Amino acid sequence: MGTADSLVEHLFRHQAGRLVARLTRVLGPAYVALAEEAVQDALVRALQTWPYDGVPDNPAGWLYTVAHHISIDAVRRDRTFGAKTDAIVADLTRSLSAAAGPPADPDLDAALRDDELRLIFMCCHPALSRDASIALSLKMAGGFSVREIARAFLADETAIAQRLVRAKRQIRDAQLTLDLPAERELAARVDAVLDVLYFMFNEGYASASGEDLIRDDLCAEALRLGRLVALSPLAAPRVHALVALMALQAARLPARVDAAGDLVRLEDQDRRRWDERLIAMGFDHFDRSMAGDEVSEYHVQAAIAATYARALDPTSVDWPVILSLYDQLLAINPSPVVALNRAVVVGKVKGAEAALAAIAPLERDRTLRSYHHLLAVRGQLLLEVARPGEAAEAFAAALACPCSEPERRFLTARLRLAEGLAAESLR
Repeated sequence: MGTADSLVEHLFRHQAGRLVARLTRVLGPAYVALAEEAVQDALVRALQTWPYDGVPDNPAGWLYTVAHHISIDAVRRDRTFGAKTDAIVADLTRSLSAAAGPPADPDLDAALRDDELRLIFMCCHPALSRDASIALSLKMAGGFSVREIARAFLADETAIAQRLVRAKRQIRDAQLTLDLPAERELAARVDAVLDVLYFMFNEGYASASGEDLIRDDLCAEALRLGRLVALSPLAAPRVHALVALMALQAARLPARVDAAGDLVRLEDQDRRRWDERLIAMGFDHFDRSMAGDEVSEYHVQAAIAATYARALDPTSVDWPVILSLYDQLLAINPSPVVALNRAVVVGKVKGAEAALAAIAPLERDRTLRSYHHLLAVRGQLLLEVARPGEAAEAFAAALACPCSEPERRFLTARLRLAEGLAAESLR
């Protein structure tokens, strides 16, 4: 039974969004809930039958067929379709003409990708809030459950469920469609999609709190959806730049935590554990992002990640180049977090004293008051200039801020180190 369960879970993650998108295309966005229920019911039936009857030769095609039959039955029972019932049933039946189902039929596979792409763009419609767009993208395109979404954003399941219900009601009331926006609106919608995907990736790459530092599933889904956009006619250089950035950062995930789940700093990571396939993917998309004159924030961040990836070991990182790139990034996005990251690089190039001077103005920034990274950076720099007592105070203050449990364990270890060095200096 375990094999069947694992396969269903895999298909749920990789096929659910495509099937929901396909059914939504036929039923109409107002009935997206019905499409989701049909796919969910098909997956439940797979869990109930496959362990006993065996896994079909084409599992994805089986789900595709069963979900369509469930939808047909639901449409016939639902009186709200009215006079449209026969036409929608006919459309659903025609949609089943490729009986083999995905991914055996290349034309159908391409149609599914197109429907999924349109679904993502609908989830990121400007009529919806970013929070709603993220939740919908994860649920409808990513195949995430309400529980998983709630866990990812440390929210109550009921609150997430209500957010999804409100968003679907907005889709229905505003009569949103799966049609792609007009050309004059497309650029803004692409930016909204990229914003959602990057937020999703960052939440997986470094969780704000909770037991795990990394949520690989969030990173993988953001990268998959990003590639879906990048490999479509809607791709723009900044899309390839974001995919490059996510792929290069995701390549480091296996080395970011140790066997105990504890944080491993970049300079201490075993580069042999970096994913060479993702690095190659990152450089491929980075090359594609160079088309034209556009230079976005994603371009600069991808260039920084590429500079790290090119280094053979921590001692060969080209820190002056990275500092120059951070100067460019700060000009595009003068945020305090970017300034903090730049200050860390200043320390690599000009020394800890210069870095402390660079972060001094940031300590007065209200947006960073509860940001443990700022205090952790200050603590590390103070250790480097042999001021362990002040470093201990900084690490203690960082521990009072919200952070994930692996980060908390890391900060606790640094605090103990600083306290030990401070005690030695008093002897």
